Amino acid sequence: MLNIGDKAPNFTLTDKDGVTVSLSDYLGKKVVLYFYPKDNTPGCTRQACAFASAYDDFKSKDIVVIGISKDSVASHKKFAEKYSLPFILLSDPELTAIKAYDVWQEKKMCGKVGMGVVRTTFIIDENGYISHVMPKVKPDTNAAEILEYLG
Repeated sequence: MLNIGDKAPNFTLTDKDGVTVSLSDYLGKKVVLYFYPKDNTPGCTRQACAFASAYDDFKSKDIVVIGISKDSVASHKKFAEKYSLPFILLSDPELTAIKAYDVWQEKKMCGKVGMGVVRTTFIIDENGYISHVMPKVKPDTNAAEILEYLG
């Protein structure tokens, strides 16, 4: 897992509209980068909707919100449209950013062990360094906890 003070690994991925986005595009701004397992699952939907509900608060503080999963661009587009998600969703089917941020880990679900994305949020400062790490976050409270942390 990456730690506070580490340089945030740059990545270039495709958003829900097919536009290429790089983390380095947002140097000079705070970025909330959250990794989640899968579009349209109960926990991931609650987390995304919580970010959507708090989006105006993030925007008023000039904070960029980016969600990343290994779902396809088409899946992200449907997910964003279904729940009116106003923030950036990036598709990482090759696990480029997911592995760079060390959130591809062994998970146990229903007695089975497999690899998957561990729900984790990173706050990246204006200079591209990790200022806060939130491992194994709770979907319902993640957005509110970040806003509280950022004051």
